[in-house]
Amino acid sequence: MLTKIKALPEQVKQYLIVTGNYWVFTLTDGALRMLVVLHFYQLGYTPMAIAMLFLFYEIFGVVTNLAGGYLGARIGLNRTMNLGLALQVIALSMLLLPTSMLTIVWVMAAQGLSGIAKDLNKMSAKSSIKLLVNKGEQGKLYVWVARLTGSKNALKGAGFFLGGALLSLLGFTGAVGSMALVLALVWLLSLFLLKKDLGKAKSKPKFSEIFSKSRSINILSAARLFLFAARDVWFVIALPVYLASEFGWDHYYVGGFLALWVIAYGFVQTIAPSLTGMRQGKLPDGRTALLWASLLTAIPALIALAMNLSFSPQLALIIGLLVFGGVFAINSSLHSYLIVSYASDDGVSMDVGFYYMANAMGRLLGTLLSGYVFQVAGLEACLWISSAMLALTALISVYLPRR
Repeated sequence: MLTKIKALPEQVKQYLIVTGNYWVFTLTDGALRMLVVLHFYQLGYTPMAIAMLFLFYEIFGVVTNLAGGYLGARIGLNRTMNLGLALQVIALSMLLLPTSMLTIVWVMAAQGLSGIAKDLNKMSAKSSIKLLVNKGEQGKLYVWVARLTGSKNALKGAGFFLGGALLSLLGFTGAVGSMALVLALVWLLSLFLLKKDLGKAKSKPKFSEIFSKSRSINILSAARLFLFAARDVWFVIALPVYLASEFGWDHYYVGGFLALWVIAYGFVQTIAPSLTGMRQGKLPDGRTALLWASLLTAIPALIALAMNLSFSPQLALIIGLLVFGGVFAINSSLHSYLIVSYASDDGVSMDVGFYYMANAMGRLLGTLLSGYVFQVAGLEACLWISSAMLALTALISVYLPRR
């Protein structure tokens, strides 16, 4: 096995290291989110208060993607990826205090640091793929991006399950401590294995260049903002709390169900190239993104109607969630390919960072609305808002370039 790995081309070995780092980080990130949601709900926090715990996580994600793209272009993507791993270890360690000392402000600060870590890691991983695929091999680029994105989300789903299971088995402090230890070991390995000059721009970019001047990237970024706000407005806070409060599911059921959903979502992302015409030699463009965004728009509204009219709201929600996940996964995979395709070869991380800044803004908007709207109006209102945001995504996608 080791002999086969050593015989692989250098770019493939670097891809495997980047992917491995991204996998382990994502596992801890998904577990931490589920741990925080379930643990603080158990302590009696309101949905809006739980949403506020993630406020710095999302706000710093916006800033990090802008600054992180600039840093990646100047110092190399290996350093920004390793910095992300180290910061996540620190963020986890901050939560090892006794429960009585975990104030809202302290947890928000830890989550803020985790948000910086997550977006440094993601920006580095996505940008690296552009540099590890030979120029002109767009089909290969689409497949590699889809596999990285899909596998990441499958592991994020496993992280949801892990978070719920560890909370039940080890308690909050034991769960966080075990994840910090594993991630610290991965960070030490990455320091020695990841290539030093990956992603450095040939000419040192100025900080004033962090905002994209590409019309295509600006349009795609706007579409991405509303796409992810539409998902998180009902998925991040409203859905797990609804499953626990209305259906009476315990930590295992909530964590396990959401884990399976995200794992299936990640699997669909990995096969998105086949579902969008790669077997027939078709590469996606703006027209493809518009088609799939339009298909997604009606699904949350149909879920809300089915829950209101159906004799079994639980069944309606679960079936609707599965359909939504499959179509959303294809949308997300398409966007992930398009941004890497649109990005400049030199200083790729700056374009990718700007795009994921919009992604973080969407998550921030969705998270805040998820807590507030669910608390004052319930899950169905969250679903209607999701559908409206997806309509905006489709409208913006009209202006994406078509080959």
